[in-house]
Amino acid sequence: MSRSEFVAGDRGVFLPADDTLVVADIHLGRAHASNVEFPLNERQDTLDRLGALLGRFEPETVVFAGDVLHRFDAVPVPVRESLDAVVSTIHDAGAEPVLVRGNHDRQLDRVASEPVHDAHKLDSGTVVCHGHEEPGETGDRYVVGHDHPVLAVEGRRHPCLLYGADAYDGVPVLMLPPFTTLAPGVVVNGMRARDFDSPLVRRAGGLHPVVRDSDADETLRFPPLGELRQVL
Repeated sequence: MSRSEFVAGDRGVFLPADDTLVVADIHLGRAHASNVEFPLNERQDTLDRLGALLGRFEPETVVFAGDVLHRFDAVPVPVRESLDAVVSTIHDAGAEPVLVRGNHDRQLDRVASEPVHDAHKLDSGTVVCHGHEEPGETGDRYVVGHDHPVLAVEGRRHPCLLYGADAYDGVPVLMLPPFTTLAPGVVVNGMRARDFDSPLVRRAGGLHPVVRDSDADETLRFPPLGELRQVL
């Protein structure tokens, strides 16, 4: 997967060769689990941003790369309703939803209306998995989530994709930012391979951050982390 083979969206990525949209780390129920005194309109925010991606790319398939749910132990009724609404939105757009489990998704099989997979292999040879453990499926490239990458530039944090042509034993890896806007993210500027939780990042110096600025309708591609450590 070269950088020309994916299109960055708002906290997601479109893979033209597979007509597939991939998002990761939705963490439905994060707002419900938060100790806040004001309502967090998590469901509508998720549906609005997902709907915008569906409208922009019109994908055939939408793959959720793990951590669809936030809580490990329980799934309250409002969270189940949010999951149903997300799946219905995808069906209504004429796309097929595919759920891949992450480390948070211990209850996902029990509450999901769709089958849940450990990984999903696309026709191009790309494997979508959460990235919290070694993949059980061999792929020509991997699309993962899990680490919640953000890039810090001039004091601002920007959710970013990370693309490495040989990040995992010489195989390309594309890491997605969290789709939830309630996660602060992990600043990757100075990170090395040992700092990532995902075992699919074995060579971090070559990871290129890619930031989608939806307001300006532009995609910003940065030098690899090995170079950015010196300037940011």
